[in-house]
Amino acid sequence: MHNRTMFDWNDLKYLLAVARHHSTNAAGKALGLSQSTVHRRLAELERRLGCQLVTRQTTGYRLTEFGEQLLPYAERIDAAVTDFERQVTGAASDVSGVVRVTCPEPIVFRITQSKLIERFHARYPKLRVEFVTSDRYLDLTKGEADVAFRSGDTDDELVGRKIADSIWAVYASRAYIDRYGKPELVEDLSLHPLVGFDEALSNHRTAKWLKQVAPDAKMAARNNSVLGLVYAVKSGIGVGPLPTALGDAELDLVRVLGPIPELARSWRLLTHPDLRRTPRISAFFDFIAEEREALKSILTG
Repeated sequence: MHNRTMFDWNDLKYLLAVARHHSTNAAGKALGLSQSTVHRRLAELERRLGCQLVTRQTTGYRLTEFGEQLLPYAERIDAAVTDFERQVTGAASDVSGVVRVTCPEPIVFRITQSKLIERFHARYPKLRVEFVTSDRYLDLTKGEADVAFRSGDTDDELVGRKIADSIWAVYASRAYIDRYGKPELVEDLSLHPLVGFDEALSNHRTAKWLKQVAPDAKMAARNNSVLGLVYAVKSGIGVGPLPTALGDAELDLVRVLGPIPELARSWRLLTHPDLRRTPRISAFFDFIAEEREALKSILTG
């Protein structure tokens, strides 16, 4: 009998990643794989199909005409698989009674110190909160977490509510100020060594703002987490923007500029619409709505 399976379904994710990122290196990072693996699997997919799917240009990889024709079908398959996985995961989580919450690591510490989660467990003794800490945005549509506390630009596909303001200011350590002085104006930042995010978070609003207001400044340290920014500024190596909830809580730090209006956003509690009305997620949303005042001191300071 003729084998009707022309290719490995899993190889479609490599085509999608290259189409979205226009780079095998970026596609590999997005998939958590090496660039060589993306190259190899994409070449295997092209071999199986007998047609070239991508072409390399000076600006990166672009889909061929045939690749463009296949793209919407690959996207449909990806969406269908994601929906299937989300339904399976959602059903399992309902049984286990776990609410997986993602937020930056420093916020987890502040939430747990506040006894907020203890009150939730007391209210709902059969539900448990499990934190998934990351400064990058986990993909809720792919089930990497159930709900997220987020303060930046978010996926329009998610639903939720505003719970607090996210305010940022520029800080320096007392030791740094004693030694080098402090910036009096935003324009003075170019005269000081700065602390900011590395390339992994180059799209974060603070990274873009620093590049705009102090494009020629020396970067003293780059970090891939907000907690890393706090430690770097506390070390006295330079000045940098921090959330006021964290910066104001550090006795060794001084707010030297701000709040910075360009960095202000809203903290929101978000989830995927398919999960919003499940009993465990509804319970968590309702509880957080009742605790908004407590959350303001945790998230805004």
